[in-house]
Amino acid sequence: MYQVTFSAQAMHELNRLDKLLQLDLVEPISSLKPDDLAHPREPLGRFSRAGKEFYRLRAGDFRLYFDAQGEKLHVNYILHKNSLEDFLLRNKFPVSEQQLFEHDSKFWKYLESLAKK
Repeated sequence: MYQVTFSAQAMHELNRLDKLLQLDLVEPISSLKPDDLAHPREPLGRFSRAGKEFYRLRAGDFRLYFDAQGEKLHVNYILHKNSLEDFLLRNKFPVSEQQLFEHDSKFWKYLESLAKK
């Protein structure tokens, strides 16, 4: 069993959810075994980005993107399955951490206001 750590973005997303949903997200990643990472099968996937190996774990309506660091799994991002950020990350488009935080800023409200005009 791995020790699971979370980035600031992942903790922010996790804290926004109710407690039962938090448990539904944390349980699948906390129960992963080394053999699961060696031979990923749905709902777990593996991909490379900039020479580094990452994993994607589907958990309900969310996707957990993480990497393995020895006996630790570090969750870099928790994204909703229908979000632009998830689409960009899955399709390997360049996306910065700043872009992932934009969904919490006034940026999206501004875009929505433009659509209403």
